[in-house]
Amino acid sequence: MRHLIAITLLLTCYTNAQADNQHYVLLTASTTTVTPYLISDQAISHRRLLSTTNGEVWLSAMSDRLKKVMPNQKERDDFLSTVHYEATRAGLDPQLVLSIIQVESGFKKYAISHAGARGYMQIMPFWVETIGNDDHNLFHLRVNLRYGCMILRHYLDIENGNYFRALGRYNGSLGQAKYPQLVLNAWRNKWGYPS
Repeated sequence: MRHLIAITLLLTCYTNAQADNQHYVLLTASTTTVTPYLISDQAISHRRLLSTTNGEVWLSAMSDRLKKVMPNQKERDDFLSTVHYEATRAGLDPQLVLSIIQVESGFKKYAISHAGARGYMQIMPFWVETIGNDDHNLFHLRVNLRYGCMILRHYLDIENGNYFRALGRYNGSLGQAKYPQLVLNAWRNKWGYPS
């Protein structure tokens, strides 16, 4: 019952190293996809992505761009396959998610901000109590990506698809241009697909 109540609450101002403005709001119906059950830390199978239209082409293009910061091919393929799965599961562009990860953590799985945000998408620990359960480890690949994608989907829903405002909420800097512009520039200049 605790999880059913908790899942209906969400903070509107996500925090990272620069901001910690937090408010509870009702979770939009389309974002209640984070399960209170255990999410595996296992990457999504490459076969799942490669079976999709243009999956192999996408994986190759993104892999080339990520090679410098993630030199291990298997790690990179696992990461990209899981990003693609979790992003599309939440109705997001996978390249937008890659842009957020670039800005938030520089693709460091164990990154921790001075405010305590964790992992690739810099998820604050309070989200575990709000939308998950105590078994969720924010450094696990799938947990971190699932939370980050679900949170961003929520903010896009409440901002009626306005990426600039949704990204401001994700970062806790709503009304300020710096963070949304960094992500949008990365999306356009580094991660846009096809290019």
